Amino acid sequence: MRWALTHLDDIGQATWEHAVLVVVSVSVAFLISFAVGIWASRQPRVYPPIMGITALLYTIPSLALFALLIPLVGLGRVPAIIGLVAYSLLILIRNIATGLREVPADVVEAALGMGMSSWQLLVTIELPLAMPIIIAGLRIATVTVVGIATIAAYINAGGLGTLIFTGIAQDFPAKIVVGAGLASAMAVGADAGLSRLERRLRASREA
Repeated sequence: MRWALTHLDDIGQATWEHAVLVVVSVSVAFLISFAVGIWASRQPRVYPPIMGITALLYTIPSLALFALLIPLVGLGRVPAIIGLVAYSLLILIRNIATGLREVPADVVEAALGMGMSSWQLLVTIELPLAMPIIIAGLRIATVTVVGIATIAAYINAGGLGTLIFTGIAQDFPAKIVVGAGLASAMAVGADAGLSRLERRLRASREA
């Protein structure tokens, strides 16, 4: 692995670019999903079509989706982020809506009986109780995006996929191992951190 020791700057840059892709994509997807998930939990009729649309997006092969976006927004990070957001919506919206729906009805009725408004109910009762399920969805979405983001290097979005693709093109196994290894480590680290947060939230909910 002498190559890795002499190219730490390149590896660091690729890792940073990958992290930015993941954080931006998951953040944007979460904001969209948060609003849509709350709406879907309140309007049962809209939940099936929303799930149908997001499931359709999720089934499109990542390389094909990125290629379809190129004529619309060009190459680079923009189509990559749009594609990664699309892949996150199904998981996040489903978990947010499910988490809110699973709040016990008697708890909701008691809160409304105390004079809470819908907004107060959401912020002080429903979201705290639903948070473990929401974080579970965020965990799955983040790990998924870390993996798919490697393919985004194909459309010049940067990231660890750059090392993997150049390694394949140059028949340079070291680059492939470093790129794949760091992507795996990033996914494992994100999963471990969010898993710990999920367990803490579940423990506090059950206490």
